[in-house]
Amino acid sequence: MITLKTWRLLPAPWREEDAEALYALASDPEIGPMCGWEPHGSVEESREVIRDVFSAPEVCAILSRESGALLGAVGLQPSSEIFPELSATEQREMGYWLGRPYWGHGVMTEAATELLRFGFETLGLEAVWCSHYDWNSRSRRVIEKCGFRYQFTKETTNVIGMTNKTVFYALKKEEWLAFSGEKEFA
Repeated sequence: MITLKTWRLLPAPWREEDAEALYALASDPEIGPMCGWEPHGSVEESREVIRDVFSAPEVCAILSRESGALLGAVGLQPSSEIFPELSATEQREMGYWLGRPYWGHGVMTEAATELLRFGFETLGLEAVWCSHYDWNSRSRRVIEKCGFRYQFTKETTNVIGMTNKTVFYALKKEEWLAFSGEKEFA
């Protein structure tokens, strides 16, 4: 089970009881398309997403330590798309989303930074990669703040049929060690 903790955030495993709070954030028409999914249409749909998608071992809800409110999600998924020389157990894809009320406060950078620490130190990963659509400047900024390096851009089609230019980044363990030693993540 994933265990993360920062000074403002308390990432936690998803529970079916989180469906209403998830729906309140994920029904926002600006959230889903940024991540490649449709806005949630009902609390029941959110409950299904928790059961079918967010129940993966390294995916967690991002909660406010102060209020306990759900802010978004962050996770690591097995994949070997970027580094074919590494097995899926040696690399992961980082994914994340954040409810619009929490944009612009450094929440996602804080959560992603802690997730990277967990991935490299606890899971023993050799590389983590992530991507964003070329028009998603907020996601690009999080990725840059975490020290990822640009790899390539290609056109992709997501599960809802949207075709976008997708920008891919990667961070190898040795790069993360050097980068995390240079920055203070308070």
